[in-house]
Amino acid sequence: MEIDAGCALIDAGDGRRLERFGDRIVDRPAPGADVAPQDRAAWSQADLVFDRAGGWTSARDEALEPWTIDVGNVRLELRPTATGQLGLFPEQLAQLGWLTTRVRERSGDAAPEVLNLFAYTGLATLALAAAGAAVVHLDGSRPTVAWARRNAELSALTDRPIRWLVDGVPAFIAREARRGRRYGGIVLDPPSYGHGAEGRRWLLVRDLPELLEACRRVLAPNGFVLLTAHTPDVGPDDLADLLGRTLGRPPASIERGALELEAESGAGLALGAFARSAG
Repeated sequence: MEIDAGCALIDAGDGRRLERFGDRIVDRPAPGADVAPQDRAAWSQADLVFDRAGGWTSARDEALEPWTIDVGNVRLELRPTATGQLGLFPEQLAQLGWLTTRVRERSGDAAPEVLNLFAYTGLATLALAAAGAAVVHLDGSRPTVAWARRNAELSALTDRPIRWLVDGVPAFIAREARRGRRYGGIVLDPPSYGHGAEGRRWLLVRDLPELLEACRRVLAPNGFVLLTAHTPDVGPDDLADLLGRTLGRPPASIERGALELEAESGAGLALGAFARSAG
């Protein structure tokens, strides 16, 4: 299922990416873009440019203000942030059709419950809710959850069964396991590194097995899982093998692949990996 999205990768190279988001063209860093650009002339069209040393710049002040784009039946507000992000990871768009199918397979008298961890600004949450799921949207950042709720308003989805939670992922899952809660699906996009409870540093390469084991304890027997990661040297086979072992599911049942974008110029941009199990 292809999602009609208001964004596209125009070109990539020399450590940068040139993208179209609605009516704005954005030039920002991309460490994986380690070849030469294919369409050098296109880069002069950028409305917004991000540099890690100097932040965002634009020839038009209004280009620095928030704006909206439509992604399928979801509307998102984008904003230039201090980290160079905008509120959307375009490489995740390819997963939305799979998630929608999983929810519709399970739709009956009651909406299937899905747990969305590290849920960011709500793209997956809103796509799941629009497909008929009851979603627990969990992120550790209060401003980011507020941003996601703003996107729900823009998408006319505030009447859907979504629980908006600001919490640490391991602590929340542990409480849900003690309560005997089970979810029909889990979506998780953990960071490469960060800070967990009590100041403990999170490292995906070290801590992902423990996190997945915790998720297994709150997953229904036939529940689906989508796992994505943007960590160098962690590839699709790494994620798929770990996911299959944790869930006790045969390797052939675990789909895997790269999170990547193909530019209009023909350039490619690798951005991570995914593994998923339909249940």
